[in-house]
Amino acid sequence: MTVLSPRPDLWTLDPDVVHLNHGSWGAVPRRTQEVLASLRAEAEANPMVWFRSVPERLTAARLELAAFLEADPAGFALVPNASAGITAAFATVPISSHIVTTSHVYGASRFAAERVARASGAELRVVDLPMQADDATIVALIEPQLTGACALLVDHVSAATGTILPIARLVELAHTYDVPVIVDGAHAPALIDAPTGDGADFWTGNFHKWPSAPRATAGLVVAEKWRTAAYPLITSWSEYDERLPERFDMQGTQDYAAWIAAPESLRVLADLEWSVRRPQITAMLEEGARLVAKALGTSVGEVANPAPTLRLVELPIFVADAEPFKQHLSRELQIEITLTGFEGRSFIRLSAHAYNTPECYQKLSEGLPRVLA
Repeated sequence: MTVLSPRPDLWTLDPDVVHLNHGSWGAVPRRTQEVLASLRAEAEANPMVWFRSVPERLTAARLELAAFLEADPAGFALVPNASAGITAAFATVPISSHIVTTSHVYGASRFAAERVARASGAELRVVDLPMQADDATIVALIEPQLTGACALLVDHVSAATGTILPIARLVELAHTYDVPVIVDGAHAPALIDAPTGDGADFWTGNFHKWPSAPRATAGLVVAEKWRTAAYPLITSWSEYDERLPERFDMQGTQDYAAWIAAPESLRVLADLEWSVRRPQITAMLEEGARLVAKALGTSVGEVANPAPTLRLVELPIFVADAEPFKQHLSRELQIEITLTGFEGRSFIRLSAHAYNTPECYQKLSEGLPRVLA
């Protein structure tokens, strides 16, 4: 098998910093940055001509992004991020009795569920899923809470643990109880092939993570039965468009350049031979995570169904406030990581892309014990 070389040259990341947290904010490739800058310069050169051109360009970009996910283009809308998609989904589904979610749910998504529950006098039920729960256990723990529920909110890839949840099985189960399913697929694009094909009522995912598109680029996939009822969060000139995608397209004077430039990042992925490269990145990351865990005297977090290019390394201490720790590591070692907590344990969540090299993990394994000493 051909081993592909790392390609940090395709990004403009500071070479003096070790970047080990692609999964939070992503990183936009140089080529896409150039397209984005050109579009914004064009907009400023003649705003009138620019805004007249936006609808056609948005349509072209939206169709490319939908095709990348293998999503039905008639049910695919552009949104700024997965949180916006979750909020739009909750605004569409009738909320009455109780909403079901899990202990893996992303914080902002839980807040969205809490807000709509408060407003509707509904209850939010959080199902505790053990970190190592397999698919059968996950389904078995969620099922008792579905009777009488008005919605099920689940992550496709858990941001807390990197677990891939069994979305197809959960959708099939929830629908036997007539419960609509909202999937937070924030991390799924480019990590999971054809992630929108499991029949969820709503699925939303970010393109700024592994597709490396400009930030504020995400997709919302809406099942056919909900399309006439789903609306964007901002009421604007497309309010009465009968087509769901176009209804979400034009939101006043927002910056559309990011959405229009996003397909360039998909072309970068294609040039990187992403289907070949992704498992190689995963193998590199697994080895790097073991190296860091050995240096710390801990272990790599074990989950039943881990996502590609995401791994956890347990810290020997519990970190109650993650931000000062991350900032200290950034200052002292010039290494960027993120932390996650689960079941009273603290983990470094390592996430990798094509710019990472084995040396990145060697530097972390050498420096982190000194910082913790």
